Amino acid sequence: MSIYQIDPTKDLRWGELVERHPRASVFHTVGWLQALRRTYGYEPVVFTTSPPTSELRDGLVFCRIKSWLTGRRLVSLPFADHCEPLFDSNEDLHFLIHYLQGALQHQNWRYLEVRPVNRDFEQANDKGDFSVSAKYFLHTLSLLPRLDELFKGFDKDCVQRRLRRAERAGLVEKCGSSEDLLRDFYTLFVKTRGRHHVPPTPFKWFRNLIHCLEKGLEIRVAYQQETPIAAILTL
Repeated sequence: MSIYQIDPTKDLRWGELVERHPRASVFHTVGWLQALRRTYGYEPVVFTTSPPTSELRDGLVFCRIKSWLTGRRLVSLPFADHCEPLFDSNEDLHFLIHYLQGALQHQNWRYLEVRPVNRDFEQANDKGDFSVSAKYFLHTLSLLPRLDELFKGFDKDCVQRRLRRAERAGLVEKCGSSEDLLRDFYTLFVKTRGRHHVPPTPFKWFRNLIHCLEKGLEIRVAYQQETPIAAILTL
């Protein structure tokens, strides 16, 4: 078995794999990878067991990062909450893990970082080539039920009561991806990051996301009269 490298922003097979694979997310999409390249100069690369002349049946996407502070490394993926290896075969994923571990020193990479959700990666990493550096909770909510059923499932105090209060206050919601909505969102975003004592992501990151993801992104802003008081960006 051999391992191949492809540029996911140029190889059309990557987009096709992301479209059909059940574990793919917005973080795998070409648009997300293009926004990373435009904003930070990160170079995306996919490692796969599929030869260049065949259908792409698996892949693990990274970004090559070069930093004077943290050195050379591969991250899957920067600014992504999670990024699953798109493999159906644990045997193939196991082979790729050992390939990357062996290439670590030859390529002068300081380390590799992956953010899987599924336990398959842990099983494929049976010899402990990767170690856990952090653990997080992933919260999911099915949007299949009707709105009234979703509402009943929320906490009565911290969610239902506040939604009713917002309705009584006459808040107005605007949604889209216009420059005005982006600026109102970003103003609130900067204030929130300031309260958490962390620097904000640059404005051009969100602008590039809008350009690269197009209809895959939406900004929602709540206004009290003309003042933006809450906002969210959804992918």
